[in-house]
Amino acid sequence: MDALFQTFDTALRTLFAQHHAAQATPVAEKPTSELSDSEKRHAAALMRVNHVGEVCAQALYTAQAFATSNPALREHFTKACIEETDHLAWTEQRLAELGSRTSLLNPLWYAGAFGIGLVAGKLGDAVSLGFVVETERQVGAHLQSHLDAAHGGLPTQDHASRAIVAQMYDDEIRHADNATASGAMELPQPIKQLMHAAGKVMTTVAHRI
Repeated sequence: MDALFQTFDTALRTLFAQHHAAQATPVAEKPTSELSDSEKRHAAALMRVNHVGEVCAQALYTAQAFATSNPALREHFTKACIEETDHLAWTEQRLAELGSRTSLLNPLWYAGAFGIGLVAGKLGDAVSLGFVVETERQVGAHLQSHLDAAHGGLPTQDHASRAIVAQMYDDEIRHADNATASGAMELPQPIKQLMHAAGKVMTTVAHRI
């Protein structure tokens, strides 16, 4: 029952509380130049997508921590969840600076990711960790694309957003490596493709809503 209440509390705090990072917001070596209105809208849309990704990460890790009977693995998921809170705070802060908002569909994104995490957790620890690895790899690839200004990424002069995304990328890859070291299994290719398709829908919608 305590675990259930804690899980419910985490969901409410993720969706409705103001987040505070334990680690300072990454600071760029160069100050951000003045952005045009269109550049601000574009940067905000990308940072909103990144914020949604962190909402989903919170849901995934919370569900997996709830589902596992392994205390050490539960601690692993809980620690990762706490670290992801920094990302929530950083992206929320940057969205405010850009004069924008988070996704209006965050409750929907959270519910979907929580369901995936719960199913993965019930399939066993190795499968659950495998979902972490694949999720973090796909998120990492997505973040890397946001650093490629030539192909629709963040504006080159938006050093503030780019510094946040670069640190998030490093953290996500570390989470994937940690999950691999903890005994993750390699997911079947059809599952990876399904996860990629679901992620594509989420990023496309969150870019606008």
